Amino acid sequence: MSKGIIGKKLGMTQIFNEQGQIVPVTVIQAGPCVVVQRKTSAKDGYEAVQIGFVDPNGGKRASKAEKGHCEKLGVAPVRVLREIKVDAADASKPGDSVLASAFEAKTKVNVTGISKGKGFAGVIKRHHFAGGRATHGSMFHRAPGSIGGSSYPSRVFPGMRMAGHMGDAQVTVRNLEIAKVDAENNLLLIKGAVPGPKGGYIVIKQEA
Repeated sequence: MSKGIIGKKLGMTQIFNEQGQIVPVTVIQAGPCVVVQRKTSAKDGYEAVQIGFVDPNGGKRASKAEKGHCEKLGVAPVRVLREIKVDAADASKPGDSVLASAFEAKTKVNVTGISKGKGFAGVIKRHHFAGGRATHGSMFHRAPGSIGGSSYPSRVFPGMRMAGHMGDAQVTVRNLEIAKVDAENNLLLIKGAVPGPKGGYIVIKQEA
């Protein structure tokens, strides 16, 4: 079974470890979260727990659909919902709390978030193409170059690396270490960087 929680990225800082070394960490507001729905194989075709990030303003910003969904299941309205896969033996039920205290320092987690959007980017920035030389009037500097043959195959193959929309995609960073758990303030300090901007929502999962 997976252990997971929704977090809000607050930013990065640094702490000292036991050896006196500086460790860069990302500070995450991990919950508090509440179990909104328990999905089962019999009813939904898979086993999962739907959890919601408890909003300080009492879910006032939740949409009518989100409020209706939560009221139907007997929990307070929440705006941010995510699903965590579990096994059939999991006994979670709507209304259960999910807190940062469920995690321990020195353990490894996988963090999933939406990366920062970079807008329309060229092939050098987006795909790390080398580009052409900058001198001697080659007139080939940052262009993509050939994208396929003319007579054969007379088409562009699917997946051809080109300029386009960069970022703003779901990214998972695996095996990040929890440097510190502040259960009192619902904070997790995770070693290294996690996807997304400050204020972005992420999902922290720990495989059993």
